[in-house]
Amino acid sequence: MTTTAVTPLTIQDAEALVAAAHHAAEAADVTVSVTVLDAGGHLLAFRRDDRAVLISGETSTRKAYTALQLNAPTADLVDAVQPGGLFHTLPTALDRPLLFIAGGVPVHREGRLIGAIGVGGGAPEQDHGFASAAVRSLA
Repeated sequence: MTTTAVTPLTIQDAEALVAAAHHAAEAADVTVSVTVLDAGGHLLAFRRDDRAVLISGETSTRKAYTALQLNAPTADLVDAVQPGGLFHTLPTALDRPLLFIAGGVPVHREGRLIGAIGVGGGAPEQDHGFASAAVRSLA
């Protein structure tokens, strides 16, 4: 069996994701924090505007972590944590608690998970749009 290596998410990729998300947020006049993690959950890039509330940095990180751990946009997981949902009883004994609010998006290359981006500070739907736009710009 032959395995083809996939280029991992680089610091340059991460910085490009942060810049694209911030550009989308600025165009909407929204102040956000952006976190980009590699496939191992390590922080590659982070930016919090001076006007953003401090908690938005933790929010963006937890959104990215959730998208990475579950390999799905956090916007798609909101119903899963409701009573009777797939993740309703998911333990929170992970390194970092998961956050099921739109704004976290996994990053794939050649069909493989290579990282995740999280955006916090705007309305959840806005954060999801900013993160998704950033991922599309990387392709």
